[in-house]
Amino acid sequence: MNAKRSRGLIYLITLLALFAAACVCTGSSGNNQSGSTAMPRNAAAITLTATPSLEPWLLNAITQFNNAQNPVGNGQVAYIILNSVEPGQAIAEMENGATLPTLWLPDSEVWPAILADRGSNQFQGNCVSTAQSPLVIAMWRDVAELFGWPNRSLGWLDISSLAADPVAWEYYSGGQFGETMRLGHTHPGLAATGAATLLAIVQAAERKSDAVTVADIQQPWVQASVTAFESAVATFSPGTALLGQAMGERGPTYLSAAVVYESTVIQYGSSQIIPIYPFEGTFVADFPACINRSATGVDKEVADLFRTYLLAEPAQQLALAAGLRPVNRAVTIGAPLDAVNGVDLNEPQVVFASPTVATVYAVQNLWQSARKPVNLVMLLDVSGSMAGSKMEGMRAAAIEFVEQMGEKDYLTLIAFAQSPLLMVEYQQVGPNRQQMVEVIRGLRANGDTTLYDAIGLGGEVIARTTSLQTTNALVVLSDGVDTYSHNYRFNDQLLQHAAANDTIIFTIAYGRDADEGVLLQFANAGNGNLYKGDVADIAAIYEEMSAVFGGTVGVGR
Repeated sequence: MNAKRSRGLIYLITLLALFAAACVCTGSSGNNQSGSTAMPRNAAAITLTATPSLEPWLLNAITQFNNAQNPVGNGQVAYIILNSVEPGQAIAEMENGATLPTLWLPDSEVWPAILADRGSNQFQGNCVSTAQSPLVIAMWRDVAELFGWPNRSLGWLDISSLAADPVAWEYYSGGQFGETMRLGHTHPGLAATGAATLLAIVQAAERKSDAVTVADIQQPWVQASVTAFESAVATFSPGTALLGQAMGERGPTYLSAAVVYESTVIQYGSSQIIPIYPFEGTFVADFPACINRSATGVDKEVADLFRTYLLAEPAQQLALAAGLRPVNRAVTIGAPLDAVNGVDLNEPQVVFASPTVATVYAVQNLWQSARKPVNLVMLLDVSGSMAGSKMEGMRAAAIEFVEQMGEKDYLTLIAFAQSPLLMVEYQQVGPNRQQMVEVIRGLRANGDTTLYDAIGLGGEVIARTTSLQTTNALVVLSDGVDTYSHNYRFNDQLLQHAAANDTIIFTIAYGRDADEGVLLQFANAGNGNLYKGDVADIAAIYEEMSAVFGGTVGVGR
């Protein structure tokens, strides 16, 4: 992965409204937080990089720790700055030159092992578990009850079967939650829950709790199980917390179920989403606090002090309040880990052994072939107002996006100015990637803006290319209002036409003159998002969408 791609990745998790209902997304320059109002002048500050699932806990814990002004060094006080980053993204950034944090809290110790495999072993050998949370299938309570919950146990392969069989889904759901089961999980190259989801299906298919091997992953029945599960995945999220938030806000017709942590269900489920503990077993994240082996002096002193604080009873009580299972046995477990939220502390009864670096890579490779290909229509505004740096930024970002698409994905490219021009129609990316890149590279700005006609044409292409084997998506970038459309006008019919065939719509308001109100309505109609961007952050926006569509971002081979 090149340096430009790494710089783009830093935005992936910091755009916290990725899946929020009626969301307007904007670029961000970082997600560093201290949890307190100001850093003292005599602060000995270190950076803590942590998985975003821990943010509800860590923000409160860091606030208490920083406000205590613990003395360290020579007249200094300890101070923590939080950087919330999914472990796959963190590894991609660290191997591309980002400064290593003093303290890293990933989801499990396999992630420091992956970083070591890629050339840096600074976080191995000095890790201590700080909290726990099992991987669960988050499901709407009403949906789960249709399947017999809580009296009937459900498993990973049950979900795979329902996902692959619309008739069975219709039988149980009665059609009130959509024609098919819609699943969500995180991108396995970015988030630990994404890789764990796939590995859990492998474990269930192999009927074993000890760690699976690469040979296990390559078995035909295992690959069939993963493919069946992936057939129902409606979207991939860059982060676990983002996925839980999206599910909670958008309701059961958006996602029937999603794979997240038990703590995520508690944080975003409002007791209407409950955790399903698969009877075959599951993984349990233990969130190790790993101190950088190269840290010395006051930095190491601060890291040791904060890690000790996280394990003490006051911070463990804060972990419990955030829905995490404390590791300090002095803490009595109660609400919110209770029946009100569907929590069963006797579960999981079977815990899968931690995966190896090789199996994480292997299951990521399997995912790229097992996930549903995307049938993507990309609409690019090339009107006269796009001339100059706008056009250069858009071309570079769009090219990067195409380079990250999967081999089996399909792309249609429509450029619009005086009229919409069908530059590439429903071509598989693998054998045509370079041709697509050259088409984008050759785009020039000139003329008016036929936004509505372009969207209408995009809907027409999807209507004639849609398939049960692909996921339909429309990505629209525009920097202005429609000035020249003849075939379509903005109305409910156009909104319905664009969102037909279960098409996800993402819109980008590029610059301050874009028609944000119209673009937002298209995004809402297609269960997608509006992004507000400019030349500075357009690459990050396309990078984030690449993760949603299963692009090759983060960690993987």
